Parts: sequence; C-alpha cells; structure tokens
Amino acid sequence: MSDDRRVAVTGLGLVTAIGHTVPAVWASLLAGRSGIRALTQPELATNTVLAGATIDPGALDPLLPPALRRADRAVKFAAETARQALTEARCLPGSAERPQEIAVIAGSGCGPTEALHATFGRFAEKGPRGMRPSSIPSCMANTMAAALSIEYGLTGTNYTVVSACTSSTNAIGIGFRMIRDGHAEAVLCVGADSSFPPFYYAMWNNLGVLSAIAESGRALRPFDTGRAGTLLGEGGGALVLESFASARRRGATIRGEVAGYGESSDATHLTGPSVAGQARAIRRALASARVSPVDIGYINAHGTGTEANDATEAQAVRDALGADCDRIPVGAMKSFFGHTLGASGIIEAIGTLLALEHRLAPRNLNLDQPDPACAVQLIGPGPCPLDRSLALKNSFGFGGGNAVLVLRRDS
Repeated sequence: MSDDRRVAVTGLGLVTAIGHTVPAVWASLLAGRSGIRALTQPELATNTVLAGATIDPGALDPLLPPALRRADRAVKFAAETARQALTEARCLPGSAERPQEIAVIAGSGCGPTEALHATFGRFAEKGPRGMRPSSIPSCMANTMAAALSIEYGLTGTNYTVVSACTSSTNAIGIGFRMIRDGHAEAVLCVGADSSFPPFYYAMWNNLGVLSAIAESGRALRPFDTGRAGTLLGEGGGALVLESFASARRRGATIRGEVAGYGESSDATHLTGPSVAGQARAIRRALASARVSPVDIGYINAHGTGTEANDATEAQAVRDALGADCDRIPVGAMKSFFGHTLGASGIIEAIGTLLALEHRLAPRNLNLDQPDPACAVQLIGPGPCPLDRSLALKNSFGFGGGNAVLVLRRDS
C-alpha cells in the first residue's frame, strides 16, 4: 500500500486516573498501579457501590485554555488530551508545516454529563426560569467536537459519535477511513467521558453491573473466576491521524499506524453481547488490514469484568482467530483506569500502541484464577514481551455495536 493511503499516528494524548500524560500512564501500566479507589464524594454516598477511578477536578484547570476552564468535565478531558496530541504532532495553530485542514471526530458515551446534571438540577429547582441561555450549547451532544474545533482553529469537519462503549473506537475508525480514502489531510480523534455526576452514576449503580467487592483496588477483575462486575472510570484520549506521506513530508514522528478497522451490529439484544457479532467485527478488521490471525501478536480486550462480556469476548476471539488464539497474549486494561465507557476505546488503543512501541504488554491486574470459560492466552502477573508488530483492540458496547482496530508499530 502506498504511503498516501497508510494511516500514521503522529500525536498522542491521555488523561486518566493513573496519569495525566502519556508517559505517566505508561509508567503506571508497567508498575501495575490501579487508579480505582473508594469514592468519597458526599453526593454519591447513598449508592450501594462506592468504588471507581476518578480524576482530581482541579488538576487540569491550570493547563486548560481560559475559554474552557468552566466547560463540562468531559470537554476538559478532551481539550487537554487534544492539546497534548496536537502539540506532539506539531499541529497546533502557528506550528511549522501544519496541515491546512484538520477534522475533529470525537467519541463519547453520554457527552456532557456534568453540564446535564447541573441543568437538570436548575430545572427541578426553578422550572423554565432556571434554564440559562448557555444550557443548549453546553449540553448538546456535539459540544465536545465543536469546542475543540473552535479552541484549536481546526477547520475540517467536526462531529461527535455516540455509540456507547464503542464511541471513540468508531471515531478512530472513521478518521482512519477519511485519511485512507483521501477525504481529509489530518484528523484529530478524541474520546472522553465523565461517569460521576450523581444522576449518571446512580443509573449505573442501579443497573446491577458494578462490582461490589469491598477492596476497591482488587474489585475489577477481568477474566478472573472471582469477578463480580465492572467499575467506572473517567478520562480521555486523543490521536492525530494523517497519511504516512504527510507525516514524512512534515518530519513528524510516527508513533504507530492504524492498519485496519472492522465493525458490526449484533442485532440481537440491547445489553446482551453476541459471539457472532463480535467475531464478525474482528474478521472485518483483519480483512481491512489485509492480514491474517498469524500476524497478530497481542490483543487488547474490551475486558469489562462482567461474566457475560468476558466469556462472550473470549469465545468471539477464538471463533475469529482459530488456533492462533492459543499463542496470542490477551490483556485487559480496565482494571487500571476503570471502564471509561465511550472513552475506553481510544484510551486502550493508545495503551496498545505503547505496548507495541515498547514490545511489552502490561499485566492483567487481579487475575488470580483465570476463568476456564475464557479460553484465551491471558497475560499473567507480569508484563509480557511481544514478538510481532500487529495488535487488535476490541471494543463492544450496549446497543450491540462492535468495533475492532488493527494497530501496527514496526521496529
């Protein structure tokens, strides 16, 4: 494939509960540091599950542009990760040889939950009189992509994908296709979600999928026989995508490649996952990248820690990859920074690129007794060396949406 059609990653940005920069997150992943802790916010105290991966609300404010310091929390995560990625890619306004147009494709599971919570509260208290003129622009689902386009002067198209836990993986896939097919010179892909505004957290608390294991740092246990559900996190991630030809022309550092993308719908159940649907997305991702299972050296699983998801995903991986399943190491990163919902795909895709870059995959936290029903090659208690340049990143969401990336990093 020509360099005009290969899709390079030239900028990375991360804000999570285990670090607010890419190097800090990578150091925590290698050290096995989890960001999941007891939730101490008084407004959450009446929930039955009080554990999650939160971010200090004031930690980012000094880094943000003045116009965004009062923005919704998820928009703040998106803005800071975008700043990091655009800076690394030399795509901020005023950068030398900056691409002429950059599109913004954001992914979020629920959008501006903090702004929505404040607006709901004002309406409950005051009725229509409590609705500020700023309520619509601060609460609309596309505010994230629009805010980044305006703040950073990005004149390509902008929109937000809302597709539950596949949202930011879909955003990367759309950006990949835009570059590959010549519809954009560069794309900023962003994912962010905030899960702890009281109304939103209460909905998840009452859904019955959160782990009630008492020791918070050990409560999220993907693929372990003792798993009891997932736990929420918050944060964001950002990637700058452009063609290899553009990156080389500008002298940008190539951190990795999006080599393929596949997606599917289960069309079976709103919250129940499907082996056939997930396997279909994996096969389509491999076909898109023009590779076979034998080329894959690592799988970053969706790995939510729920019984239905873990067993379904393991069987889907085996159905799609066959005997190669027995040698490909599988890791799940949500036990480090919680389930960040619509942001999880891009955060974990960046984790995958870092693993390929360092030829080392982080351990599976809290995997004491692998579930025999999850018949894949799960990474053990220490980091796992990688011997191939290609990896899969799986994302599966409520609504039956499945999205899978093939990521590459050549030595």
